[in-house]
Amino acid sequence: MSNPPRPARPPPKPGKVKVVRALYRYDAREADELSFDEGDTLYILDMSNSDWWRAKCGSNVGLIPTNYVESNTESVDNPLHDAAKRGNVDFMQECLRNGVSVNGLDKAGSTPLHWAAHGGHMDCLQILLAVPNCQINVQVTNLHIALLFS
Repeated sequence: MSNPPRPARPPPKPGKVKVVRALYRYDAREADELSFDEGDTLYILDMSNSDWWRAKCGSNVGLIPTNYVESNTESVDNPLHDAAKRGNVDFMQECLRNGVSVNGLDKAGSTPLHWAAHGGHMDCLQILLAVPNCQINVQVTNLHIALLFS
C-alpha cells in the first residue's frame, strides 16, 4: 500500500512592500524608466541602488529617481494590512490592483483578512474574500467572529 502524495507547499509569502508618494512629475527619458505624476502612489520593488529605485505605478514598472519621492514620509510597509485595518476600501483596492499580496503576513503574523475581520470592516472582508488566491485558513478564528456579527 503506497502513501498518498503530499500536497504541494504553497509558495513563500512575499515580503513587505514600501509605498511612497511622488513629490514631482517625472517623464521617463530612457526605456527602463517609469513616468509618474506628482502625488502618485509608487510601490517600491527594489531599493538596491540609492539613486534609482525600481517601482510600480498602476500597471507600469520602471526605474524612478529617488529624489522625486518623499524622503521624510513614513513608508507603509504593509499597505494592504493598513488599509484593511482602517477600513480604507479605496486604498485597499489600489493595493490589490498593484499586486500587493492578499496573503502577506505582517510582523504580528496576521493577514489583511485578519485585520479587516478584527475591525469589523465587512466591505473590506468581502473584497478580500473575492480575490481568487485569498487564503482564509491563516486567521480563521477572527474571520468567523466577524461573520457571526454580520
